[in-house]
Amino acid sequence: MERLSVDVAIIGGGIVGCAAALALRKAGLTVALLEKGLCGAQASGINAGGVRQQGRHVTELPMTRRAAKLWPRLHETLGEDVEFRQVGHLRLARSEQDVQMLEDYAVTAREHGLYLQLNSGTVTREMFPWVSGKIAGSSLAVEDGHANPRLVTPAYSRAARSHGVHVLEFTPVEHAQWTGSNFEIQAPRLVVKSRHLVNAAGAWAGKFLSFFGESAPLTLRTPNLFVTEPVSYFMTKSIAVCGGAVYFRQVERGNVVLGGGPGWGDLKSERSRNRADTTLGQFARAIELVPELSGLHIIRSWSGLEGDLPDKLPIIGASRTTPNLVHAFGLCGHGFQLGPAIGEILCELIRDGRSQTPIDAFCISRFDAVAHQKMAGAG
Repeated sequence: MERLSVDVAIIGGGIVGCAAALALRKAGLTVALLEKGLCGAQASGINAGGVRQQGRHVTELPMTRRAAKLWPRLHETLGEDVEFRQVGHLRLARSEQDVQMLEDYAVTAREHGLYLQLNSGTVTREMFPWVSGKIAGSSLAVEDGHANPRLVTPAYSRAARSHGVHVLEFTPVEHAQWTGSNFEIQAPRLVVKSRHLVNAAGAWAGKFLSFFGESAPLTLRTPNLFVTEPVSYFMTKSIAVCGGAVYFRQVERGNVVLGGGPGWGDLKSERSRNRADTTLGQFARAIELVPELSGLHIIRSWSGLEGDLPDKLPIIGASRTTPNLVHAFGLCGHGFQLGPAIGEILCELIRDGRSQTPIDAFCISRFDAVAHQKMAGAG
């Protein structure tokens, strides 16, 4: 049985776990990252690649603003081009009610330093002639863009390894416990001892909560995504629509990546796949917004397994039962852009005991009150 002792052990090799590993190692701590498969092979690698700030819940705005400062320099941090392109994110309104929603959100965003350009339907079509004439207005976040999710997290894992992190892929954690002075994490033929533990296990985080007498209403989310054949590059912005019905972007090679709606997945067997009805429905909705997509062939489709919480916000912060245990999971399908910032936040929590970015809204204890209310109602 091999034994390894480190300052911090991290369970989960998604963008959050890998970003935290790199930040902690740069802060001078020894780190072991345990991933049951390949780093970036789950939710961090199957998403649509949107790097957006607008449309975030107000409690996420400080965190997304912090992340936005990191993305333009990520190629320097990681030593690789992860295809981040700051092309801007265009949110389309299909009705006057949606236009009002965009206007209200712009006021809130401005309070956090995020300035959005509001456009009427006429101006939107003048700026972006490929947008449908039925669009009532739009909101443009010029700092936003997209990146290649298949590149980002593996690049983070390689950078972490090059800085001395023990990146242990194909190392499923079978059990973990707090001994009173440290953690003991058991994997096949390996025991890792650490002073701190990070639960960044994504859709599988509930298993590790149970080891420490905690729980959260984590459910499975299975995003449905697909990509078209390459065509001449024309769609210069990442696109979303009020109501979240569909989102899409065109890469420089000409392919259009689209997402929205549920696929199919099973957490126990770790299987997922797209749903044809979802794919065809989402494509039809995208064509209504950008008619030039009509006639394109879909060449690949997929799904994945992500953790979801009832309020669509993550759990980030200290355990309520166990010292030196920190959680970071339940990104609810919108953690790709936040990942670099959450990595720094976890480093601060472990190194300093607090973060400079407000995260109180993401505490795990917020669900205790919900459970108590349900029990009281049942009585």
